[in-house]
Amino acid sequence: MNIKDLRQLWIHLQYNLVTVITCSAFLVFGFTVFIMTRPRPVYLIDYSCYRAPDHLKAPFNQFMEHSRLTGDFDDTSLEFQRKILERSGLGEETYVPEAMHYIPPRPSMAAAREEAEQVMFGALDNLFTNTQVNPKSIGILVVNCSLFNPTPSLSAMIVNKYRLRGNIRSFNLGGMGCSAGVIAIDLAKDMLQVHRNTYAVVVSTENITQNWYFGNKKSMLIPNCLFRVGGSAVLLSNESADKRKGKYKLVHVVRTHRGADDKAFRCVYQEQDDAGKTGVSLSKDLMAIAGGALKTNITTLGPLVLPISEQLLFFATLVVKKLLNKKMMPYIPDFKLAFDHFCIHAGGRAVIDELEKNLQLLPVHVEASRMTLHRFGNTSSSSIWYELAYIEAKQRMQKGNRVWQIAFGSGFKCNSAVWEALRDVKPSCNSPWEDCIDMYPVKLVA
Repeated sequence: MNIKDLRQLWIHLQYNLVTVITCSAFLVFGFTVFIMTRPRPVYLIDYSCYRAPDHLKAPFNQFMEHSRLTGDFDDTSLEFQRKILERSGLGEETYVPEAMHYIPPRPSMAAAREEAEQVMFGALDNLFTNTQVNPKSIGILVVNCSLFNPTPSLSAMIVNKYRLRGNIRSFNLGGMGCSAGVIAIDLAKDMLQVHRNTYAVVVSTENITQNWYFGNKKSMLIPNCLFRVGGSAVLLSNESADKRKGKYKLVHVVRTHRGADDKAFRCVYQEQDDAGKTGVSLSKDLMAIAGGALKTNITTLGPLVLPISEQLLFFATLVVKKLLNKKMMPYIPDFKLAFDHFCIHAGGRAVIDELEKNLQLLPVHVEASRMTLHRFGNTSSSSIWYELAYIEAKQRMQKGNRVWQIAFGSGFKCNSAVWEALRDVKPSCNSPWEDCIDMYPVKLVA
């Protein structure tokens, strides 16, 4: 186009003002719709993990002696618990709640509330101190705790403690097991798409005080040996300005629910034994069911994160297996090409072993999970945050690194969250590993 052409265009536009205004209006409207409906990035500003005081530690000998002195367990049950402890992967410094240190134990509603307050408020106090965020600026609160759901709720306890604002969107998730932490993150993410320029806090914990099993059914004794005190608080934001101070960006959340299958539904089940004592029963089929849930989950996650070469290999072997050789082993994609770090729920030694084998991971990839299990035990839905804190404490998290958090829970569910580091991440103040990281990794007994 030359100057003459441009002049003719200007004259044309002068006599077509309606057309110009209409086109401009459509452009402005379209741009506005795009800005308003596009997914908002979710940034993780910081998080905090609770570490109980030293007087709540439960070394193996003390644990077994207290179990014997309660008088609730027969000799067979005591021996079974001793063997589970020896093979569990737990160390000598895990924590049990105050009520369990008495002889006889003193489980009560008041003691359970006290445990919940110590864990949640301990994690939140540290989070608010580290981030310098005013609690009244929190617009969304999500709390998950599977087995303790009092009235008022745990989320209401937090609102009352920190005098949070009256229009806060608060949620309390119960009965969703050890994978509920990822579910809570997913819920907060969805809420942050609707409510713009605000903060969300996610608190994940489990309560042991009123859920200790005092019977002799072996499948219900296992949780006594594995579950320990712990909790986490995570601060999320959807404000673009927070990208500079954030640690991570949420990339994907993939959730899998196998509850339609009866075996999967009942493999982690709270019930009463023949003597009327309440506990959580773990099925012998648990690992097989977890493997099936994992397979479904990574089938969805794979195309989102794996390089094209791995996707093609997986698809090709799937076609060959279906059409030519049904006995052919399916190709396991190399997820080490997609992720730099793995935070596998520290549910127990068997869980970590199974995922290390199935995903063909190296010992360094499961180090954070094994050391978290050793130092803190199974802290339920918060365990993946203790693992992330371990990686940071080891100063392994570099800018651009991707982290895969994967958790399993009752129902039966397998949930994944993928994060990308926005910078070289250093551990925050009062990290749970602050005074002991140099002692890890420890050599575990086979």
